[in-house]
Amino acid sequence: MVDRAPHEPRGTGTAAIPRRSWPGWRGREREWEIAVGMLSAAERTGRGGALLVEGRPGIGKSQLLGEAAKTAAQLGIGVAQGCADELGQLTPLVPLTEALGEQSFAQARRDGDGGAETVDLRLALVDRLREHVEERGRHGPLLITLDDLQWADPTTRLALRSLVPELASYPLVWLLARTTGKGDPGMDALFKLLEQEGAVRLALKPLDDRAVAQVISDRLGAPAGPDVLALAAGARGVPFLLIELLRTCREEGVVEVAPGHARLTSVQRIRQITRSSLDELSPETGHLLRVAGILGSSFAVNDLADLLAEPVSRLPPRLDEAMAAGVIVPVADRLAFRHNLLWQAVTDALSAPVRAALHRQAGEMLLERGNVVSAAAHFMRCAERGEARALDALDRAAREVLPSSPQTAADLAIQALALTEPADPERFARSATAVDALTASGRLTEAMEAAKDALRQAPPQPWAARLQYELASTLLLSGRSAEAVAEAESLLAQGGLSEELRGAAELAVFRGLMALHDFGRGRRRAEAIVAEPAGQADTALVGALMLRAHAAWEEARAADAFHDLHEAVRIASSGSIEARRSHPRLYLARSLIGVGELEEADAVIQAAAADIGALGHTAHAASPSFFRACLWLDSGRLADAAAEAEAGLSTADRLKAHKFTLIGLAVLAIVGLRRGDIDTAARHIERFLSELHAAHGAMFGSLWGTWAVALVAEAQSGPERAVEILHRCYGDERDRRWMLMLELNAAAWMTRTALAAGQDAAARGIVDTAMRVASDNRAYPALAVAASHARGILDQDAAALAEAAELSRDPWSRASAAEDLAVLQSAGAEETDRVAAVGRLEQAADGYERIGALRDAARVRARLRRLGVRRRHWTSGPRPVSGWDSLTDTERNIALQVAQGMTNRQVASRMFLSPHTVSFHLRQVFRKLGIGSRVELARISAERGHRP
Repeated sequence: MVDRAPHEPRGTGTAAIPRRSWPGWRGREREWEIAVGMLSAAERTGRGGALLVEGRPGIGKSQLLGEAAKTAAQLGIGVAQGCADELGQLTPLVPLTEALGEQSFAQARRDGDGGAETVDLRLALVDRLREHVEERGRHGPLLITLDDLQWADPTTRLALRSLVPELASYPLVWLLARTTGKGDPGMDALFKLLEQEGAVRLALKPLDDRAVAQVISDRLGAPAGPDVLALAAGARGVPFLLIELLRTCREEGVVEVAPGHARLTSVQRIRQITRSSLDELSPETGHLLRVAGILGSSFAVNDLADLLAEPVSRLPPRLDEAMAAGVIVPVADRLAFRHNLLWQAVTDALSAPVRAALHRQAGEMLLERGNVVSAAAHFMRCAERGEARALDALDRAAREVLPSSPQTAADLAIQALALTEPADPERFARSATAVDALTASGRLTEAMEAAKDALRQAPPQPWAARLQYELASTLLLSGRSAEAVAEAESLLAQGGLSEELRGAAELAVFRGLMALHDFGRGRRRAEAIVAEPAGQADTALVGALMLRAHAAWEEARAADAFHDLHEAVRIASSGSIEARRSHPRLYLARSLIGVGELEEADAVIQAAAADIGALGHTAHAASPSFFRACLWLDSGRLADAAAEAEAGLSTADRLKAHKFTLIGLAVLAIVGLRRGDIDTAARHIERFLSELHAAHGAMFGSLWGTWAVALVAEAQSGPERAVEILHRCYGDERDRRWMLMLELNAAAWMTRTALAAGQDAAARGIVDTAMRVASDNRAYPALAVAASHARGILDQDAAALAEAAELSRDPWSRASAAEDLAVLQSAGAEETDRVAAVGRLEQAADGYERIGALRDAARVRARLRRLGVRRRHWTSGPRPVSGWDSLTDTERNIALQVAQGMTNRQVASRMFLSPHTVSFHLRQVFRKLGIGSRVELARISAERGHRP
């Protein structure tokens, strides 16, 4: 493929794409038109697309992909082709590695090598792949075909779920094919998700009678007579079977072309369709193919020679015979069965005992070579209970693939456990591996059951302690924090624990208590650890400091909380992987946002994101997006807040990592409410409450998120319902302090809402607490401004409200204080009061509209109308819904950088965003501009005078 300048459109002189250029187009006109249309769009306008092809074996999926690849190559479109394999599905990313080259993943794998502690490589592998595909797509259209995805491994599915929608702005055409009814059901879920994201899904059906007749005419050179049509009905409209039948008829001379039509001369010699090619082979070649079939639908000649215990030099005559018969074909440096139905026919010819013996022989051969994962794939098909070599292969394979495909590692470990004798001393090591892998893959219920089952069998130390700790950790991830604390405390009560395990258990206790919001219970333990740090594991120290910080925050001692959080960050940054995985920076960032220190919070989030990326910590991959969403919400950047929250939720759902999803849902609800989309806000609250219930009420962000629940409830049902929802904060000093320390807008809103509900005492309680919080934390002036706003509402103090309207750091808060001041002023009897009220309402309206708070702006317009003022005083109108002027500042910035040829990753690096968030914004840009490619974006940008 010839490189050209990024986003340079191709000329119009390119030869037309052939519409009916392959023998199998009969009955597939619509499908071929769709595939051709996608190639044409990529070639001419730079638009990408995805085509999902599925159907039964032999229905024509592979042929469609292959012909699309040939057509793309003729047009100068880059082509990358890969295929999954049943026996290769234990090896992560096989189809993508085959399509894009091993070098795409080598660096990510090297980064994870060396070190006893497991690093999760999934994020690094997908990020490396994204970077590679982006770079190729940047230089021109690329077709990526991936076949037989029913056998795709979980990491391949994870990569496709991310890359296909997120790289939709590039001229990439994805053709993904799978055979229905086989393989992992996860592929069906992937196809459904990609279809929701805009992919076209095609289910290939058997050919109808008309198409069958056309295929016969094409192949035999004349229209089919009734007898030929009757014989062809046996193929049941499956193209592969039909073509094989016609080939057999022609080769065996049982058909002749009479004037005007083709007819049968004999039916005596028609053989079984899929066996015809095989039955013609010599016994020696047939034996060779049956052995080859054990190695998979494709195989290396050297592997086949070793399995046959013959030198390679003796194989060519038999291989040539098989190729001449059309049973196998060369594919790159391997040989492959021409169709999976032929491969299936070969392997089905083996009896079960012979097949098992050959799998065992293949496993031994590959194990001797050190190819553990491939060996395990064979042993899984033949191993017997207690078979030492097979168990060794499964154990080693599980450990090898755990960093890059924990789902596969879990399946291997579970298989090994099923084959393990009760007295096997390795039983509990396998149980621990299974629990690790199940937890990492998000299969938490299975992980808990595996740990409990192993513990019921009274394992010896150190396995008992490790399994109990793994159980506590899994309970914590499942939201069952009270049970997690109980397990970890039970473990700590035992003697003889290693320093590492004791520290990890201490951390589990502290994390559980923080999730339960029960800081007092662990405070004495935390104080003792911090007081005597010598000899303490870094995990215990980090956990103790974080719990102390939470306790200080609850008591409104911000300086003490920040001291402990900064110390926890320092220790974790240079500590063990387990200490670093506690990510105290995230808690530090959220606390900084709470007191209005937004610039420092931004820097802390950036550092946390870098650490999560370096660790490949899948459980926290979405976390930076959620905390940035809070940051942008408080900065008045509603569109950016929504984009980060959506990106975070997408990542969390993809990785089954939901630790901070409540934050994202709360942000989206607040953004929806401020924009006036109450129905959308309510949907986010519905999911918020569902996830909170599933986590038994113990989930980070639950208390702050209740504020969002109350906001939406007030909009739907009035202030009384909101006060009811926030009854804990209104009635409990501890919860009240916590809320006011995390949400600067809470004091004023809760005061106003309580007064509207007739709860004057509750309003006074909020103001009194807010004033004490401000007085005790003078180093953080945003708290004092928030308290002044609340006091101004309660006491009708114009000076306090004016102070809040001028000094609030959050633009929404400034507008809200100006509106409250206007309400107070409009109640005055003098004309000067009315004029002042109008001025403040205009200030509020301008502030609300500038950030897109349309619901609040509409309320202010109504207040202005009641004062006799129309829109002539407005300095700006609402943002249009489409076109260049509809773009937010962030969207416009991203659009300009993309138009200059930058990749999503480069833009993300410059703007301190995640690539997922850049992709989300870019999709919004395309929607608003009515375009579908970077080429079109570059044209629009150039037309507006924005040139590279």
